Amino acid sequence: MKLYYAPGACSIGIHVLLEEIGKPYEATAVNLREGAQFKPEFVAVNPKSKVPALVRDDGSVLTEYPAIAYWLARTNPYANLLPDDIDEQARALELADYAVATIHMQGFGRLFRPANFTPSGAEEDAVKARGKELAEKGFAVLDKALAGKDYAVGKFSIADSAIFYVEFWSKRVGIELPANCAAHLERMLARSAVQSVLKQEGLA
Repeated sequence: MKLYYAPGACSIGIHVLLEEIGKPYEATAVNLREGAQFKPEFVAVNPKSKVPALVRDDGSVLTEYPAIAYWLARTNPYANLLPDDIDEQARALELADYAVATIHMQGFGRLFRPANFTPSGAEEDAVKARGKELAEKGFAVLDKALAGKDYAVGKFSIADSAIFYVEFWSKRVGIELPANCAAHLERMLARSAVQSVLKQEGLA
C-alpha cells in the first residue's frame, strides 16, 4: 500500500492506522503549501487534490478519511480497529464522522482557510472566530463521549485516530481541550504507532 499524506494534516490519522496494522506500506509526502496537490502527478492519483489518498495493492485508489479508515479496519480484522458489536461499530463511525465532517471541516476549516468561507478579507477574523466556536463545541461533545473511557468506544478504534488528529490540531490555534479530550490526546501520544508517525512526519 502507498499512503499520500501531508505532515500534520488529517492524513496523520490514517498514517497512525497503517502503523497500528503493521503491514508494510510506503508513505509519500505531498507538499500542500507549495501546491503539489494540484500538480498533474498527484491529480492523477486523486483528482480531488487532497490527502489522504491510499493506493491499494491492486493499484486502485481510496480517498476520504472515513472510507479509508473503514476499509483498513475491515480488511485487517486482526488489528481490532472496529468493535465486533454492531452498535459499537455504529458509534465508532458516528464519532469518526463527527470529528472529520464537523470539527475538522466546519471548525478547523474556517480557522485554517477562512478565505474559503467568505469573499471578503475584512470578514476573515469573524470566520475564524466562528470556526473556533464550532471546534470548541465539537470538543465538548467529544468530551462527553469520552467520559469514563480510555478510548472513544472503550477499546482503540478508527474513531480514535480521527479524534486524535483534531485534538492534535488544537494547540495550533490556542484551543484548550476539555479534560477527557486532553487525557485522550495524551493516551494517543503514548501509543507506539503515534510516536512512530510523528517521527516519520517530522513532528516529534
